Amino acid sequence: MTNSLERLQKVIAQSGVTSRRKAEQLIIDGKVKVNGKTITELGTKVTQGDQIEIDGVPLEKEEPVYYMLYKPRGVISSVKDDKGRKVVTEILGDIQERVFPVGRLDYDTSGLLLLTNDGEFANLLMHPKYQIEKVYVTKVKGLPTKKELGLLRKGVRDEGDLLKAVRYDILSTDKNKNTSIIQLTLQEGKNKHVRRMMDKLGYPVIKLKREKYGMLTLEGLQPGKYRPLTPKEVKQMRNLALENC
Repeated sequence: MTNSLERLQKVIAQSGVTSRRKAEQLIIDGKVKVNGKTITELGTKVTQGDQIEIDGVPLEKEEPVYYMLYKPRGVISSVKDDKGRKVVTEILGDIQERVFPVGRLDYDTSGLLLLTNDGEFANLLMHPKYQIEKVYVTKVKGLPTKKELGLLRKGVRDEGDLLKAVRYDILSTDKNKNTSIIQLTLQEGKNKHVRRMMDKLGYPVIKLKREKYGMLTLEGLQPGKYRPLTPKEVKQMRNLALENC
């Protein structure tokens, strides 16, 4: 952040404390102070020199960081778990900043997961209206036909949700084992999206991996390994979201 004026909710989001939307609610609820004064107006702007507190705790202005993790199976996409299971932030043990995952991958799903302390960036990528494509490869029980998979373009309903895939490709089939490997491209990410979608078609998921997020891929990474995004990659992901707005 420079000495120029920035909206208060944006500054809070960029600190990694929470998303911009939740930051706005904190302001409305009177939980944010600037230079000792409670602020409830969303249009308020601040500078780098202003002292911001949330529920009496000073806001730490961290430099934004961005990481790509190859999440292994059996890890929770969260910063903590009340059941004591391993969480993704434990894998990034040498990172000092308070990062959090951008969206989620299920416990039994592996693949590309982004982590950051930039709430504004995370909200931009996660918002449904920006429609950033995510590519999954799944092994399913059964041998679905192209006609059956074609139903996914229109969407299948499950528990009130319309679950869609914008593209699909049958990569291979094994008639002896009665399994298929399918690539699916999504523009949304509802809870257990792929698993629920394939269950509705009658082809339960055996394994699932996210291989691509926007223009980012897992190339060069092994499960459990991570790397920082380059400034160019961060810019490309921002631009990709805004192009789809």
